[in-house]
Amino acid sequence: MPKPRVGIFGLTGCAGDQLVILNCEDELLDIVDLVDLRDFVMASSARDAECPLEVAFVEGAVVTEEDERRLRQVRERAATLVAIGTCAVWGGIPAMPGEAPRRELLRLVYGDVGEQYGDGEARAVKEVVKVDAEISGCPIEKEQFLKALAYLLNGDMPLLPSYPVCSECRIQENHCLLMGEGAFCCGPLTLAGCGARCPSLGVACIGCRGPAPDANVPSAVRLFASNGYGHDEIVSRLTTFAPVAAGRSA
Repeated sequence: MPKPRVGIFGLTGCAGDQLVILNCEDELLDIVDLVDLRDFVMASSARDAECPLEVAFVEGAVVTEEDERRLRQVRERAATLVAIGTCAVWGGIPAMPGEAPRRELLRLVYGDVGEQYGDGEARAVKEVVKVDAEISGCPIEKEQFLKALAYLLNGDMPLLPSYPVCSECRIQENHCLLMGEGAFCCGPLTLAGCGARCPSLGVACIGCRGPAPDANVPSAVRLFASNGYGHDEIVSRLTTFAPVAAGRSA
């Protein structure tokens, strides 16, 4: 039986999720033994850019016309498309609301070279094409990628956490930074899967994994306000990684 053909692609982003995959050092030989990796520019310049794919993993937000064109091509090639990373799942940092128009920011940062970049609004992958599964994270967790790949190789959709980081904090028996210290901790709103890494180290969750499915943003806003945070700061923090999801309710 032939091995499933897999492609890994990057749009506008930092490529951190692709790097996590390459950092699966102990498992890489097993991965390439199980799949036919046809298209992964970060790993190899030898690529098949046209063959059909059983699975495509896509990182990054859709910002430019080239991003959209490439994404639609990948979607046409792939039987299953998996968005990986907060930028792909929620728009992430590229979708943050800015105080200046994108065209002006491009000019300030890149000068005349900025003219070659599109000034469109950053979008999540699912806003442009059909997405079959999502692995959130900034970057994704290595263990979640490996688990998702195992599910897909068995013909199943990945089953990943759908509860908030607060649940992981409880499991770790962490002191609550939100209720105990009044810290601006996004744990109640944020999708679990990181093992509550930051709160376990005494650092408030910043919401980098995007919102949990049942995140109660209005309730959290009231709680943050009762702890002395102003409305503008609350909105700014909650719209850093998933502005579309958080901004509507804040």
